[in-house]
Amino acid sequence: MTTRYLSLRHWLRVLVPSTCALCGGGCDDVVCDACRGAYAARRPMCCGQCANPLPGAATATTVCGACLSNPPAFDATVAAVDYAIPLDQLVLQLKFGARLALAPWFARQIRDAVLARPGLPLPDLLCPVPLGPARLVERGFNQALEIARPLAAALGVPCHPALALRTLDTPAQSGVAPSVRAKNVRGAFAIEDPDLVAGSHVGLVDDVMTSGHTLGELAATCKRFGAARVTNLVFARTPPHP
Repeated sequence: MTTRYLSLRHWLRVLVPSTCALCGGGCDDVVCDACRGAYAARRPMCCGQCANPLPGAATATTVCGACLSNPPAFDATVAAVDYAIPLDQLVLQLKFGARLALAPWFARQIRDAVLARPGLPLPDLLCPVPLGPARLVERGFNQALEIARPLAAALGVPCHPALALRTLDTPAQSGVAPSVRAKNVRGAFAIEDPDLVAGSHVGLVDDVMTSGHTLGELAATCKRFGAARVTNLVFARTPPHP
């Protein structure tokens, strides 16, 4: 069975060769090894809670001043890469170009980032950040769910696609001024099955974390329903503006 499967994969690669989504070169995956090594190498040391960059002397458990002074509802954040050129194009290809083959690759990068954090407890379950009904109809899929499914398989934890619901169809955060992003998502989420959340370590999955307000609001919702811990698992983290 294994030999037959490997042979099938080999002939699929011959008949339908893959090209790297970044450089266009031939490869066996959606991103070639060279581009992964050049652009998706491990991020510099970051705050263990919000994943923003920290000075070189920091450790994986160091918490930044902003999180100490104004603690977010989530307890930890793991981000695989910085949201920067050229990796930002991969996010756009997935989200707006429906290149769904990128989602499992994003999931593998998140898995590797999780495993690179020794001592970081794995969530009991994964919850993709939900889209509002109108945006889901417009896009046809939820990119967070497309990432969460293979990530759950890679980490060996269950994924609950409809655990969180978006009860307010809010404007996209990217189109809202930073000063009102927290207000834009306030009260936007509900939990479908509170019994799953109570006492659990919930992993929130999304493609990009920018200001953190969306994940913070969803984490706060989980905490209101008794979540013991909330960890954000995202592909890309937008670096703070100077």
